[in-house]
Amino acid sequence: GGPGWRLPGRVLELGFSYLELRELRSCALVCKLWHRVLHGDENSEVWRSLAARCLAEEALRTDILCNVPTYKGKVRAFHHAFSTNDCSRNVYIKKNGFTLHRNPIAQSTDGARTKIGFSEGRHAWEVWWEGPLGTVAVIGIATKRAAMQCQGYVALLGSDDQSWGWNLVDNNLLHNGEVNGSFPQCNNAPKYQIGERIRVILDMEDKTLAFERGYEFLGVAFRGLPKVCLYPAVSAVYGNTEVTLVYLGKPLDG
Repeated sequence: GGPGWRLPGRVLELGFSYLELRELRSCALVCKLWHRVLHGDENSEVWRSLAARCLAEEALRTDILCNVPTYKGKVRAFHHAFSTNDCSRNVYIKKNGFTLHRNPIAQSTDGARTKIGFSEGRHAWEVWWEGPLGTVAVIGIATKRAAMQCQGYVALLGSDDQSWGWNLVDNNLLHNGEVNGSFPQCNNAPKYQIGERIRVILDMEDKTLAFERGYEFLGVAFRGLPKVCLYPAVSAVYGNTEVTLVYLGKPLDG
């Protein structure tokens, strides 16, 4: 290894702070020192400057990312946010990079998937509605093949065998066009309140999808998920409603 291998960590950090994520991934494979400099401190100058470059100021300034404590986590959340190319034509992703806005289009149900899906590991993300729910407001997961737009006001997420959803309006679980029971399974479960953050937990090892409200575990909603790539997704019907999704990483309990 040339002199670059033995540079002090601070100097390496400064150099790394000019690189983009793809280049940083390559650098992390070079040697243990480079890997340690990049991944040892999730609030290092490297991640701080990358966050400043790729995240909208609004996302860093408001409480959208308040449950993502590190700059590396914030960068990761951005790369796992809603895709601007993989959503209904009747929605757009706001400048903050994390919030979907549904345009006021009559007789249409509109959804969006995230940029990255999962076929292994355990993953958690938060979803919350910032406008009226309307008659159907569904959160859950979908394969790449699930439709993200359809006619009428329907529970799009869960309408076929390619998606699984929880309708926050009537607390029904939906898959393959059928209601899979109500959720959470308790008498008089409280209805969703606007702005409430729901945590979604996907476990590709156990093949389960579970939900939390606040810090209360609501239980497993779906079991026996297929071993395919599954994407966080939502579907909405109400004009000008807004939904925010933030990827959190691995669930805290493991």
